[in-house]
Amino acid sequence: MADFLLELRCEEIPARMQPKAKEDLARLFADALAKAGLTAGSVETFATPRRLALIAKDLPLATAAVSEETKGPKVGAAPQALEGFLRKVGLTEEQLTERDGVYFAVVEKPGRETAEVLAETIPAIIRAFPWPKSMRWGAASLSTESLRWVRPLSGIVALLDGAVVPCEIDGIASGRTTMGHRFHHSGPVEIANPQAYIETLRGAHVIVHFSERCQLIREGATKAADEAGLTLVADEGLVIENAGLTEWPVPLLGRFDETFLDVPSEVIQLTARVNQKYFVCEDESGKLANAFICTVNIDPIDPAVVVDGNRKVLAARLSDARFFWEQDQKTPLAVHAKKLARITFHEKLGTVADKVERVAKLARWLCEEGIVAGDPALAEQAARLCKADLVTEMVGEFPELQGLMGGYYAAKEGLQQEVSYAIRDHYKPVGQGDDVPTAPVTVVVSLADKLDTLFQFFLIDEKPTGSKDPFALRRSALSIAALVLRNGLRLPFRHALDYCGDEEAWRFEKLPESAWTAKCGKSRADLEAAGFRPDNDEQARGMLLGWPTGLARDAVVDFLIDRLKVQQREAGVRHDLIDAVFALGGEYDLVRLLARVHALQAFVTTEDGANLLAGYKRAANILKKEGWRGIEGEISQTGEEDPLAMVDDPDLAPVIAAKMADRHALTDQPSYTPEPAEKALIDALDAAAPRAADAVEAEQFADAMAALATLRAPIDRFFEEVTVNADEAKKRAARLALLARFRDAVHRVANFSRIEG
Repeated sequence: MADFLLELRCEEIPARMQPKAKEDLARLFADALAKAGLTAGSVETFATPRRLALIAKDLPLATAAVSEETKGPKVGAAPQALEGFLRKVGLTEEQLTERDGVYFAVVEKPGRETAEVLAETIPAIIRAFPWPKSMRWGAASLSTESLRWVRPLSGIVALLDGAVVPCEIDGIASGRTTMGHRFHHSGPVEIANPQAYIETLRGAHVIVHFSERCQLIREGATKAADEAGLTLVADEGLVIENAGLTEWPVPLLGRFDETFLDVPSEVIQLTARVNQKYFVCEDESGKLANAFICTVNIDPIDPAVVVDGNRKVLAARLSDARFFWEQDQKTPLAVHAKKLARITFHEKLGTVADKVERVAKLARWLCEEGIVAGDPALAEQAARLCKADLVTEMVGEFPELQGLMGGYYAAKEGLQQEVSYAIRDHYKPVGQGDDVPTAPVTVVVSLADKLDTLFQFFLIDEKPTGSKDPFALRRSALSIAALVLRNGLRLPFRHALDYCGDEEAWRFEKLPESAWTAKCGKSRADLEAAGFRPDNDEQARGMLLGWPTGLARDAVVDFLIDRLKVQQREAGVRHDLIDAVFALGGEYDLVRLLARVHALQAFVTTEDGANLLAGYKRAANILKKEGWRGIEGEISQTGEEDPLAMVDDPDLAPVIAAKMADRHALTDQPSYTPEPAEKALIDALDAAAPRAADAVEAEQFADAMAALATLRAPIDRFFEEVTVNADEAKKRAARLALLARFRDAVHRVANFSRIEG
């Protein structure tokens, strides 16, 4: 067994490319070994700004002899087929092996030395390396056949134990010589063998372990802050980036002018982070301190000189930020907002100003309808200003600060706190785990913004497809669900989305004749002839909004429900229980839907729940087998598991179920003396069905489940003592109707046919 070292040295590799480059090197090397019939005991990769390296341990010294078998034509096949096969494998007919009437070419290939395999592998890996961006260099770059690499390749170290694996690519020959730290070590460094690689380079001020450099940065930055009586603001992304920029990281603390602290702390932190890769610190009170920590790639003789140079660069950046901060405040947000008319939101949806207008009206309507308990005037004001900071200098420099800067500028203008907070936080929640706003004005602006985005993109048929979601509509849907559930909003999605489509549809009686014609393509007389009645709001909305809007509204509601299902499954709620509740249809109140799902999940895990489910399944199977038909003209059993399958409009499903329960209570009394178990089930249903229905109406879903639980013993007894398929037609029909009544009572709570088990 032997160990192998490969180091590819070049100019600075961008920090963002290093983690993926390590993975790619390990993958390409493993694939090349596998093709040659070799396997390493372990493979470890390393990356620094100036090198990409790999150490493979426990490689065999040679590949094993292999026998390759190639299937040929059948014996007796056309001569041309046989001749073509012989040319392909380079054998004669006498050298072929016949088996089961088919020719096979069996070639014994002797083993090869591992060093020989590696010599072929190294150039192949270099040429096939998938850098996100690569370049050619030197005189050879005039040819498209020249070598491409992330930066000019300058050296190759290839050692199998202590011996050099000879190879060459683009005039660069392999050897055992590398280079140490650019400043701390002059001259070449010789590597004796793979085992000595890490420590030899450490002696030359190069730490090849990426994780070790990260740890040095964390510990050094924390220590520097502690010694100054400060607290480091943790930033793992910055740790990783600095580790990719240095081979010998040394964190140093410096100070900047306190006057810069007049600028918002987020601006200072972003300026230091994005422009200079510096950490920031907080003082004992938790406020941003006038301190930064830079990570230098040198162990300086006089740290103060290095720190002062970094301080001057940071000061220039902070001066720019302060200039933007002061300039932006000279123009009121309302004036900034007028410039939004110059920014296209989407070519089919108009400008950002158009979107703001829609959001403002929707936000006001949500408050006026009492859906969100916010002040309508403040909600509209916040919505009209929420995007204004997009045209400010600060957000132009740092797009990450959109919303946040608008909140600061609103506060500086003296606008009410509810307005500034709403502007600041209206993008939230951005993703799972993000804070969900609870302040009413913030909630309503955030909700209106996301509802408008979702609806408008569905209206122009820009829905997510597969893994593609360019406008982050899935995230918008989850954010809407989070806002609704966190704040317990009883949001009528269909009406809200109708309002998104065309708010004038709610005031149709005020529209002039020309507007009717423009919107519907028909005159008022034509509409009235088609059945329109001015006193029918729902009908007016449908006719004015038209099919595209109605279809988009329904698609958005379905999309929201689907995303909520996915979210709940990821949260650990059983998918079949979600389906059991959502399959009832006609329910778009997310708060009520989830309350019902959670109550059902708690119920089915109990003994009563499990037994009631078993009884339900048995009843449903009997009804399905008998082809039982329910209330004529309203619903029928069609062979589907869902007893409401014949209802086309999901809004009617709960209404039909209620009618069925009421009709059963009035008409399904047997015309004969029922058996005791039969009478017990009738009495239990008479008591439990109304209780469950009333509890569902009152949104006391746990109580509804408790009412259903009382049916467990009667239904078990019924199946034990009563023959459903009696010889007498009247008895059989009455007992089937009784089972249907039991099933329909259960369906008032959830569609148990969707529950597994």
